Amino acid sequence: MVELSPEIITILMFGGLLVGILFGYPLAIVIGGVGLFAGILFLGPMVFKMFPLRVLGLMSSYVLLAVPLFIFMGNMMEISGTAERLFGALYLWLGGLRGGLAIATVLMGTILAACVGIIAASTIMMGLIALPSMLQRGYSREVATGSVCAGGTLGILIPPSVMLVFYGPMSSLSVGKLMMGAFMPGLLLSVLYISYIGIRCIIRPEDGPPMPPEERAVPILKKISILLGGLVPPVFIILAVLGSIFFGIAAPTEAAALGALAATILALAYRRLTWETLTKSMLQTLKITCMAFLIVWGATMFTGTFLRVGGGDVVTNLVLAMPGGRWGAFWVIMFIIFILGMFIDWMGILFVMVPIVTPIGDVLGFDPIWFALMVCVNLQMSFMTPPFAYAIFFLKGISKPEWGVTTAHIIRGVIPFVALIIIGIVLCAVFPQIILWLPNMMIK
Repeated sequence: MVELSPEIITILMFGGLLVGILFGYPLAIVIGGVGLFAGILFLGPMVFKMFPLRVLGLMSSYVLLAVPLFIFMGNMMEISGTAERLFGALYLWLGGLRGGLAIATVLMGTILAACVGIIAASTIMMGLIALPSMLQRGYSREVATGSVCAGGTLGILIPPSVMLVFYGPMSSLSVGKLMMGAFMPGLLLSVLYISYIGIRCIIRPEDGPPMPPEERAVPILKKISILLGGLVPPVFIILAVLGSIFFGIAAPTEAAALGALAATILALAYRRLTWETLTKSMLQTLKITCMAFLIVWGATMFTGTFLRVGGGDVVTNLVLAMPGGRWGAFWVIMFIIFILGMFIDWMGILFVMVPIVTPIGDVLGFDPIWFALMVCVNLQMSFMTPPFAYAIFFLKGISKPEWGVTTAHIIRGVIPFVALIIIGIVLCAVFPQIILWLPNMMIK
């Protein structure tokens, strides 16, 4: 074994992590490889007993069964065509407003966030449906792409969220309470996005012109029918899943199974469920779940080594030594997570940082549910902050050449929404009941 101070080991481990990611290696291999190599180097043969026990302890958590179920639910919602129907309804009702199609895009993202919860699926789906409609009607490329990225990434926060399912077991917190606590911050961000779009398009009408009247000339009864047809199915699924958790009828795992069944029935009712689509959905669920758990195992190895060699104490002492008391320490944690979000996938940040920062939050005296969800709200920015901004890459990947959308357009489009997330974080810090009100109202 090599004897080094915890401070040096901390620098070496995080440095190795960053170098591996910058060289383009898969996150699971980088995190697990650094953890294994550092463990053998600094802890010796004991790591071969420690790692299996840590992985087994995490994987035996019953609530993690909700992960593949929520992913399957999202895939079935995508297959059912719910997004197209929902956007068509919102398109008719809001298209006459300045910026109305961008507002409809964010609203669609907010509703689908509680059904899909897979960032790749929701961003790509909304990009294919909403982006061409906005560009054809003369919308600014920045407004159009920014609204798609912002609305598409709400699914990682608004429950049922896979991120919250992972966060609960790692921090020994109730996943049900985390889901209820995440609901209001998610809606807050949605309101901030919509307000920004509306105000910008009033100041600069050319950025979001209203639809021509002839496109909106639909009888009111038909508009109501289209709205109900697009809105009722996803809202029913949302209420079935979140309502069962809120009222104590079902735990998150059982609620996930209920949501998966409801989404499958919805796809069947819309005549989109075939053997081919079912097989595709199951394979996609398997791929995403395996990818997620590979990162889980790798991160478990990394944090196991890191905490065992005293790295957690190094980070804790460093944060607590910051000026400004507990709030100074809190904002330092938020800043670190923000910077990591530019380089590392949210899942890697979650599994590396949560075991380290959760004890710090306890020492600082913050409510654990509030502290956890402030971290989750912060991670919203990781999808829109270059250079490793997944939402930007997803949207650029599906943009057709004739749309004239460049990466620069998307980056300029998402910057205001990143600033709005920062405003949302500040509001949740000043008014913690935004997060804590619903969890405190839950039926035990």
